Parts: sequence; structure tokens; C-alpha cells
Amino acid sequence: MRDVKVFRSAAEAREHFAPAVVAIGNFDGVHVGHRALLRAAAERAAADGFVPSVLTFDPHPATVVAPERKPEMVCSLDERLRLLGQAGASQILVLPFTLELSRLSPEEFVSAILVNSMKTRAVMVGDGFRFGYRQAGDINTLRDLGRRFGFVSQFLKPVVVRGEVVSSSAVRRHIAAGNVARAGRLLGRCFSVIGPVVQGHGVGSKQTVPTLNVRPVPDQVLPRGVFVTETFEHGAQRRWPSITNVGVRPTFGGDELTIETYLLSPLNTQTPEAIEVDFRHFVRVERKFVSPEELKAQIVRDVRAAQTYWRRVQRFVGTEASIY
Repeated sequence: MRDVKVFRSAAEAREHFAPAVVAIGNFDGVHVGHRALLRAAAERAAADGFVPSVLTFDPHPATVVAPERKPEMVCSLDERLRLLGQAGASQILVLPFTLELSRLSPEEFVSAILVNSMKTRAVMVGDGFRFGYRQAGDINTLRDLGRRFGFVSQFLKPVVVRGEVVSSSAVRRHIAAGNVARAGRLLGRCFSVIGPVVQGHGVGSKQTVPTLNVRPVPDQVLPRGVFVTETFEHGAQRRWPSITNVGVRPTFGGDELTIETYLLSPLNTQTPEAIEVDFRHFVRVERKFVSPEELKAQIVRDVRAAQTYWRRVQRFVGTEASIY
């Protein structure tokens, strides 16, 4: 990640935050709409001589105020911070979302967080932004408070991709439905899973095909089924075309969700310690087979489908393949 300063409390930010143009949001997934907001913040900061900054929250506010509506997340907090840095943020306040914070009035929130802790000179939010106790504040409230406290407010319209308003909830919905290509268009990149390579059950290497297994990230939304993927050694340069199954291994009586990736080109050297799996294209749903042999035959067909996909991609966009 580029040199980004990350602060984990309002008190810490109060000591070290530089005068800022602040983009505010949960930023789950850091999709194309989020990046448009961050571009606007960076442009304003460059023009006015301030620092492009982000205010985000952890955990998701619904975890505290409406646990029954808590969403599964597109990416982990660490990945969110990395993506925010890539998108242009130079300083980030990750504000712990607590019951006490949720009870601040709009004026108290602006005074305590934006003004006193973040030295805010301008604020960038979407035009549906709500804040403060029971979401009492809206963009008009923010504009009025900005006039009082000495910062300007800028409001951006939603970004629309192929007729669909981009939002984290839309991304989550497409991922859960297995429509990873549509989710990727809203994200502006492939949906991915990142994690350490873990020991599997040993069944694949003996009865079907060997795979690299990744432990699912807690509370991350996942697609179910078989997908064409691209696998990267996390933090390194190695990459492989691949095919990935996300499911419970019903042929072997499994009930625990697993992520199993078969590389379509040789590993050659040692097994990577951690990988990133980028999901590109849905192949089929997971189903129970009569025998391991029948499953292995289906995997061979899946591999052929994935190889066809990669040949087609390389024909149109070259070896540095991208579907966006």
C-alpha cells in the first residue's frame, strides 16, 4: 500500500491529522462509485492545498444499531484500507462504531469528529448521505453545519453502470447470486478472496485433483458454485489461471464451506503461503455426484471450459487479461 496514514480513534486523529478534504462512507468493496468520490476529494485537496482523506467505520454501523440487518462484507477491513489508499486517500480515520457514537446528534458528530478530530476543510459525500442519531442529518443538514463550522460540502450523484446504480448492496447481491462478472463491473475489478493456504481434507489429491484451499474470511459474502478464476500469490508476482469451487463438497458428505482452487498451469516451485483468488466467470452450480470418479470427470470438463475462457480472453485483450 502507498504511504497512507491510518488512525484508529478520534483521539489519535486529533493529535496527528492534517487539514483535510474528507470523503465519508463505509466504502465496503471500494467500488467505482466510491472511487469517483475519492477522485473528487483528491482533486479538491490538490486545488486547495489540503490532504485527501477518508472517514470510515468499523464494524459496519448495522452491527451496532440493527444486528439483524448486518450485511456480509465484500472485503475485509485490511483490504478496504489497501484499496482506499490505491484510490487516492493519504490519511484515513477508521472510527470504531459504537452505541455512543450512534447516539451523537448531527451537530455533535460534525463538531467532535469532522471539525475537532479531522480538521475538515471540505466534505465529499453521496447525495443520499445520512448521519447522526437515527440518521436525522442529511445533505442539507451537512451544508448548514459546514457554513457554521467553516467547511464546504460537495455532494455527488450515484454512479450508474449499464443502467444499474452502483452500491455495495448491489455488489453483495450479485456476488451472492454467483453473478461475479456483474459484481466485477460495479467494483471495477474482480471480486476476490484473500487468505492463507490451508490444509484441505486430503480427498482431492487422492481421489479427484489437487487444489489450493483458502479459509473463508469471516462475514465475507461469497458466491457458491464453480468459477473461472485467476490466482495470485498474495504479495508476490506469481499468478496462475485457475478454476475454483466454493461450496460444501456434497459428494464427500461435507457440511463446511470450503474454497478450493485448481491451478491450470504448473505451480513449479513451493506452495504459496497466501493467495488471492479473483473470480471472473460462473461455470456451474455445485452438485452431488454419485462417485469421486464422476466428479473427477466433471472437473476435467470444467477445466476445459476454463481453458476455453482464457484462450478467448487472451485473443481479444492479450496476455494481461482483463474483462472490464
